[in-house]
Order: sequence, then structure tokens, then C-alpha cells
Amino acid sequence: MLGRPIFLSLCAYSYLSLAAARSPLISLPYGIFEGAKDGHLTKFLGVPFARPAARFELPQPPIRLHGIQDATTFGPACPQQALSPGIPFPVNNYSAISEACLTLDVFTPSSAHPGSKLPVLVWLYGGGWQSLGEPVIIVAPNYRLSAFGFLAGKEASDAGITNLGLRDQIFALEWVQKHIETFGGDPGRVVLGGFSAGSVSTGLLQLHNKHKTHSLFHGAFMASGVLWPSPSVADGQQDYDGLVAANNCTGSRDTLDCLRRVPFEAFLSTVNKTPDFFSFRSLSLVWGPRVDGDIIVRYPATSVIQGAFAKIPRMVGGVDDEGTLFAFSSLNVTTNIEFTDYIRSIYLPKASPNQISRVAKLYSPDPAQADTTQGSPFGTGSANQVTPEFKRIAAFEGDVALVSLRRFFFRHASRTQNIWSWLSKRGKSTPDLGAFHGSDIPMFFPPNATAATNNMAVDSIINFINTLDPNHSAASERLNSSPDLFWPKWDTPNAEASTSLLTFSDPAVINVTADNFRSESIDFLIGLHLEGATVSEWPRLSDMPVSDEAQVYLEKPF
Repeated sequence: MLGRPIFLSLCAYSYLSLAAARSPLISLPYGIFEGAKDGHLTKFLGVPFARPAARFELPQPPIRLHGIQDATTFGPACPQQALSPGIPFPVNNYSAISEACLTLDVFTPSSAHPGSKLPVLVWLYGGGWQSLGEPVIIVAPNYRLSAFGFLAGKEASDAGITNLGLRDQIFALEWVQKHIETFGGDPGRVVLGGFSAGSVSTGLLQLHNKHKTHSLFHGAFMASGVLWPSPSVADGQQDYDGLVAANNCTGSRDTLDCLRRVPFEAFLSTVNKTPDFFSFRSLSLVWGPRVDGDIIVRYPATSVIQGAFAKIPRMVGGVDDEGTLFAFSSLNVTTNIEFTDYIRSIYLPKASPNQISRVAKLYSPDPAQADTTQGSPFGTGSANQVTPEFKRIAAFEGDVALVSLRRFFFRHASRTQNIWSWLSKRGKSTPDLGAFHGSDIPMFFPPNATAATNNMAVDSIINFINTLDPNHSAASERLNSSPDLFWPKWDTPNAEASTSLLTFSDPAVINVTADNFRSESIDFLIGLHLEGATVSEWPRLSDMPVSDEAQVYLEKPF
């Protein structure tokens, strides 16, 4: 995930007037918190939005705190699974981690006060920013991760503790609705955003569920992730049983209670031995959101088909080479047979042999057969071929996990609400990775930005938080820092045939292109998602009510 230094550097720019130098205090019903001023910025760090969480327990309201609480330093991070060695660059690690991690950070302009009614961005793990003359409030909550936050299996389901990470996010959003006015925010102007897993969480919380989470925010900013081919909770039984065995709890009458009692370091050690997204299993996650009938009430694609999702404006995009980073997990796949075995066992467990054969041809290393221009990084010819199958795997993984679900969602959601989409092709010269997953984040959140930054990406997201339209500023008549370039909405049914995708290319080119790249491959993958071929324990969507568009996919002769 993106680190907090980016968050601070971006929040620090503004041209708002300085407030008095005394330490700021915020009084909440459960305690008084003393923050700090950093130039034009006021920050309250490590504010609890729930009581210290016990392992595998639902989040609960924060306890009453007596005296003035220090809110000038970050709280501990939630425990994070150690990543497999061999990834091409280091990942942030935090020295302070704890299971008692349900805190959030609030960043406000120093001039904010109750009644300011400023728009709010709730950011699920990542960086943030403040304003270009249009102040916003940033709230960044922690939430539980890996097995701590996404335990599956019958025992977790029976205890009602599935998708705890998403439940923590919901609890934080409810906290915002209750308390953000005290900081100067407007609970009626909340944008939920995130990158990668945070973006997928943003998408999943837009789906209708028993908690009505779609009513807790009013716009969405989503970078590299929209939906997830979430399997069922029952499909995670093997992973639960493996964790039980690793912690010597197999013989216990109550295995869940046994897991709760395992000392933290010992339990974390066993979690770290399970596959992560840089292991051979890659994006077929062990610990992640699952259909539980409560937070995720049905297979996400079904909710989209049935129109059961929030009707809100969205900014959604990603990069050209979403899969290169994750393809480093399968460098031992070097032949066509190994490739087909890999995609069948990891990503397409219910696909037929003919479907697997079709995917292999669409993602063939032979440019005469493939729809993928020799693999990812796209547009680089035979360069960056780390192994004979690397670029092929990278192309497939990015499309099956991210790009296909984005385009599928757009085709449904854009009929009734505004969507603006971007694609970053910048950084193609990065060896092996190209325009890799996350490489577009500094465009929107530049680490050295100032109030005078002339950056269409920055202007667009600030505009969106304020007006729910990336083109229009609340403070002036100008559209953005590139006033001659208008960002059109992604508009079904013409978006894929016309210019609808704001595209960032090297060295500093921005234009609007058609969102129709790799159409044959992506359409086929959408069909596989709709057939349920990408999950192993969920009914085929062909057995459920679907829209006319979905029916077209289901009737294709795969």
C-alpha cells in the first residue's frame, strides 16, 4: 500500500490563511483529542473510530477516554502479511503494528471549523492531498487485513465475522457521518476512494447489501480496481482448516476460539506462511472479500447485472500494464502447457477445455494469433520478456482481474450515472514493468505538489471531490489546468467506439481515446466471469436473472 509520507506531503499544500499557533483540540462524544498544525494543515492522527479490536470480533463503538488524548502521531498499522521475496522493488513496512489498530487520521485546512461544510474524501489506504484553492478534508482509516480481516469458512460464517476488513471500513464511514461536522466537513459530500485493494473495497461497498453501505458516500474515486471475482465464504474452508492446523488447533472443540487465543506473534507467523499475491497463487487471493450473504450478498457481477449498486458519480481508471507486477509470482511458468495449466488451476477453475484453449490463443505469444500485441508491457514488442511466458501471463492477469471487470461494470453503470475514466501509459520505459499497477498514483497525488501545480490529473480529482465532475471547478470558471481538453463521460453504447478514455502517455501527452483496446480478449473474459468460470463455489450466472446484454455473452459459443 502507499505510505504515509506521500499522504503528508500532498496534504501540506494550500494557500489558505494561517490559523492561530495553539494546538488544535477536537471534542468528540467519547474524548477530547489534541492534534497538530503543519503550516496550513491541521492533522489529528491515530483517532480511534472503534474500541481496540479483539481478534475475530466485530468492530464496536469506541470506549470513553478521559483527559486530553494525544493525536499528533500515527497509530499502529494493522498487521500485514509478509510478501514473498523476489518482487522487483521494496514495499512499505511499518515498524509499529498491532491488532488494536482501528484508528483513523483526519487532515483539515487550518481554517476549517464546525459549519465549514467542506467536502470529504475517505481514502482506503494510500496517499492524499489537500487543495488548489478548494479545500477538502481527508479521512484515512485503518482496517484489518489478511486472515485478521478476511477469515473464511463455516466457523467464520457461523460466528458472523466474515469480511471484517470491509466491516471496519463501514464502521469508519459511519463514524464520518456522525462526527465529520465537528472537523468542518459535510457528511452529505463524502467521496470514497482508494487504490488497488482500496479501490476494490470502494466498488464492493457500492453494491447493495443488508447494511446499506451505498448510502454512506456520494461519489467514488477508484484507481486500478472496481469489482472482484469474489468466491463464497464456503470456498475458503480449506484455507481456514490450514490455519487451524498450523496453529495446533485441530483437536479443539472450538477451533475459532483456539485461533483467538494463539499469541499474536505466533499467529502472525502462521499467516505469513500462507500464499500472498506475490506467491504462485498471485491474484487468486487466500485472504480477501468473499460472498457471505451479508456484506457481499451475492456474486458481485450479479449485483451489477441486476442494477443493485449505488447510483453515484465515479472517476475510475488504471494503467496499461496492470499485470506485470504480479507476473513476477509465476516466473517458473515457461511453456505453453504450463501457461494453460496455470490459468486453469489459479484463475479459471470452472472453465471448459475449449474455453481454456480459447484464452491461450487470445493470449498467445504469437502476434499472428493473439489479441494482445505480444503481451504486457504492451507496445514494447519483444522487449521485457523476463521469461518465455512472462508477458503473456502479465497480459492475462491484468485483464482477467482488473480490466475486464472495469469494462463490464462501465457497460451497466454508465447507463444511469456519470463515469469518467482514465488510462495511464506513462512509464513504459520502466524495465519489465512498463506502466505498472500503481504507477499512475503520483499523477493524481504528486509528492512535491504546490498550490501552483499545473497538473490536469490533480485538478481533475480536486474538482471531482468538490463538484462530482472532474471538468468543473467550484472556485472558478476554468475547467482545469488544460482548459482546451474536455474529459467526456464514458457513455454506453458509444464509449467503446468513440473517444471516452482520458489517456496519459509519455512524455507529457494527454488525449482522449476510445476504450476498445483488446476488445476480443476482454469480451471473452467478461463472458467467463458471467458464467462463473472464475470462481469455484458459486452458482453459474446463467441460472440467475440477467440483463439483455449479459444474455448475449451467455449465448456466445465459447
